[in-house]
Amino acid sequence: MHIVIAPGAFKNSLSAGAAAAAIEKGLKRSGLEAQLHVLPIADGGNGTLDAFLMNGGQRKTLTVEGPQGEPVNAAYGLLKDGQTAVIEMAQASGLELVANRPLNPMTASTYGTGQLMQAALEAGATRIIVGMGGSATVDGGLGALQALGVGLFNAYGAEVARGGGNLSQVFIIDTQGLDPRWRDVEVLIATDVDNPTLGPDGAAAIFGPQKGATPGQVDTLETGLRHFFTLVKDQLGKDVRQLEGGGAAGALSAGLAAFLDAHIESGIALVMAHGGFSSLLDSADLVITGEGRMDSQTVHGKGPIGVARLAQQHGVPTVALVGGLALDDQALHEAGIQAALPLVTEPMSLDDALAQAGDLLERAALRLGYLLQVRKTGLPASASTYLVE
Repeated sequence: MHIVIAPGAFKNSLSAGAAAAAIEKGLKRSGLEAQLHVLPIADGGNGTLDAFLMNGGQRKTLTVEGPQGEPVNAAYGLLKDGQTAVIEMAQASGLELVANRPLNPMTASTYGTGQLMQAALEAGATRIIVGMGGSATVDGGLGALQALGVGLFNAYGAEVARGGGNLSQVFIIDTQGLDPRWRDVEVLIATDVDNPTLGPDGAAAIFGPQKGATPGQVDTLETGLRHFFTLVKDQLGKDVRQLEGGGAAGALSAGLAAFLDAHIESGIALVMAHGGFSSLLDSADLVITGEGRMDSQTVHGKGPIGVARLAQQHGVPTVALVGGLALDDQALHEAGIQAALPLVTEPMSLDDALAQAGDLLERAALRLGYLLQVRKTGLPASASTYLVE
């Protein structure tokens, strides 16, 4: 029996690597005789950098500007080819960096992400993958572009202050300060959402409230994004206002697409391709994935569903171990997951569940390992390939 262990991160508790290790430990404790292949996954958000560095590379750490202007230590990765850099924008501009403070999407900035990108360029990268998940920002990439040398000025010629609340002040765009080396760099945007830049399904309306925006602030941010990207169209001739996926990371995705000709890709597809997931499926009998909570967002490009769909194409069943399940079982099954097993077996608070996540996940994997050793009649033929006599 060959089992691929490919979980994502369990938010606020376990990285994808730690989750994979817990599942592997639980299966081994069960006495299950199987070859276990560990491939932690991510979809552009938390854990993306770790997932790419699983096969080697260098982690480079530097001090950059955090989402509210404070100094933070953030890392990017330079892969073994020496040409590909991976940036997880949440490392510099993420919600977790301001978790203990009031959220303020009006002033939150992606400047630090731009600093990471510029550092990767200086390190010689000619291909840069930017993961979009977990942002604290709705600034359309304003800060990141300023860090890269783009001049964004108001009607009086002064540089516009950081933050999405200032987008409406942009009057002049000057790209002369943008490093000319960017013309020869392939920039890939790794995301798990397909929301457009503007409108009722766009960056401000859908993601603004998650970052602390009030209804009034959502309207202000939407107006600012519309103003800014209309100006981009008029002055640069690039229209990204309805770009599919342009709303990712508070429309940082749209900003990079407009100024760096960045291409939007499925984050989970990029990670799986890098990790050789398809080749692992050629000999796999079962895939085990998981995340902290599965809900309606899960089926729209999140990591575990990407894993399950690719496994399904290879005829391999997928089981998910989850902290919470807020999704219709049939919808989950239709998305490619044969079964979802919960971690929590008794009433407990969310704080307790988060604190015990590693142990709970290991025990869930232990139970799954026992289950896989039970032979029952009437199982589908596909299931008989991974059930032990």
